[in-house]
Amino acid sequence: MARTRFKQRPPFDLDITDLSHDGRGVGHREGKAIFVTGALPGETVRVEQTGRNRHFDEGRTLEVLVASPDRIEPRCPHFGTCAGCVLQHLAEARQIAAKHGVLMDNLQRIGHVAPGQVLEPLVDAAWGYRRKGRFSVRFVEKKGKTVVGFRETNPRFVADLSVCHTVIPEIGERLPALSALVDSLDGKRTLPQIEFIAGEQGVALVFRHLEPLSADDQARLVAFAKETGFAVLLQPGGIDTVKPLWPEQLELSFALPDFDLHLAFRPLDFIQVNAGLNDKMIRRALELLDPQPQDRVLDLFCGLGNFTLPLARRSGRVVGVEGDAGLVARARENAARNQVANVEFHAADLAKDLAGEPWMKAGFDKLLLDPPRAGAAEVLAQLPLKGIRRIVYVSCHPGSLARDAGFLVRERGYRLVAAGAMDMFPQTAHVESIALFEK
Repeated sequence: MARTRFKQRPPFDLDITDLSHDGRGVGHREGKAIFVTGALPGETVRVEQTGRNRHFDEGRTLEVLVASPDRIEPRCPHFGTCAGCVLQHLAEARQIAAKHGVLMDNLQRIGHVAPGQVLEPLVDAAWGYRRKGRFSVRFVEKKGKTVVGFRETNPRFVADLSVCHTVIPEIGERLPALSALVDSLDGKRTLPQIEFIAGEQGVALVFRHLEPLSADDQARLVAFAKETGFAVLLQPGGIDTVKPLWPEQLELSFALPDFDLHLAFRPLDFIQVNAGLNDKMIRRALELLDPQPQDRVLDLFCGLGNFTLPLARRSGRVVGVEGDAGLVARARENAARNQVANVEFHAADLAKDLAGEPWMKAGFDKLLLDPPRAGAAEVLAQLPLKGIRRIVYVSCHPGSLARDAGFLVRERGYRLVAAGAMDMFPQTAHVESIALFEK
């Protein structure tokens, strides 16, 4: 919704009664909701208004007059400027409680459903967990240097980070060195981003560059790679243009020890960012789905086999379907390298007409799905669900989960047996969740 121009009002005091889905405090003034950055429920804060919309206003906290007992001192010196995480001022136990509240509110308000059982929230390490991400890069003329970091709360700017405590320490503690490296390059103005990803073998950095890098610049990158032990890759164009600079051969993988699996991936592949939480999430998904040796299981949005291959260890037959053909190729390779024979993978756009797909007619006993933020409305509307007794839905957006839950319950004869939140992204307002449906 577009913001309208407004006259700057003097600061005012406001009682905060709720927390929004994006981590802002919510209060009311003159009958209108105000979303306040840096405020928590139960607080009275002094607010500077920063925006006005037809249905709500926006502001930022100038001073906390009455603090919440759940307020803590943020660990990061960049909190409030960097938009990478917005909940560092809220005690960790309250963070996951707030996310649970967002999930339950969405299920009731959007899906008009409620779970029969509320699952205990899944949590893991609150710091140093992020093993995959993307930093923005910008040469700032006024500062006379290159800035590497996440976007600021004003997304036009890149946060000048000295450290990031949510990123794995190998990267989070080397941000000044990374900035200095880019600053030393002749082509520093043509590097818009650096992606990082970590496997058990180490860290890979992918440098996106809009113009060819000189031999001197490439030599500086190789020297940095050798000094740090990081793998460095270059990306001059799309995903298919990524090439290793040093070392020439690169292998990345992560283990799922509960299932005796090692999953290989490439530097720009999707993997779950929080390794510890991913292990717990897979265990919970399989506990809920309860695959048996006689079951045929369908795994939609399967990626490189994060759920599919563990499922195959417990099921009779598993079929994984994914829209990204590259991830499907990696999934097949992972099945072969782990000697998993009772699984097959297919590439298909799950938001399109699937009538011609042979796996649609195969018949399944159970279904697991882990869709993107948009959810799974299109594929659920087409899928023959008659024989599927149990569905486990892993969600990265509670709104789309709630919508799809309403469809499954009211249109397809399922009941929402259980649901719960998972803290895949501590210190952020991102809500991951899991739900179980049964006929």
